[in-house]
Amino acid sequence: MQQVPALKIDGITLSQSLAIINYLEETHPNPRLLPQDPKKRAQVRMIADHIASGIQPLQNLSILKQMGEKKMEWAQNCIMSGFQALEQILQNTAGRYCVGDEVSMADLCLVPQVANAERFKVDMGPYPTITRINKALLELEAFKISHPSRQPDTPAELRA
Repeated sequence: MQQVPALKIDGITLSQSLAIINYLEETHPNPRLLPQDPKKRAQVRMIADHIASGIQPLQNLSILKQMGEKKMEWAQNCIMSGFQALEQILQNTAGRYCVGDEVSMADLCLVPQVANAERFKVDMGPYPTITRINKALLELEAFKISHPSRQPDTPAELRA
């Protein structure tokens, strides 16, 4: 398949973050990753889609290779543009986490994107809500052990 992330589960291999998360939500619904309330559920999906479709793909290796020497500037601009919009959204939806006080699909998308921002040396000063939520999430054991910098295939220079 040569796609990341990928998950082998229940006799199938899935790729793409949101497809994996949705499958896990439907087949292993505890803990819930989508709120019961339809408005909050829509907000979670909006934030997850904003990150997974609107920000993250612009830092894929295939895109960055095409950018050549301008890859750092390209990645920073893409992340900053996306984070500017995300910061405004989160100011209206956030509690302790992206939407209220329960971890959701949106939070699962946020942490790796903030790690990407750090990798590309994005100044996080203009994004206090994103920074606060990421910090709260990284206090949780599940986020600590699943952080991109702690994965077995993480390049040595990016490891925690």
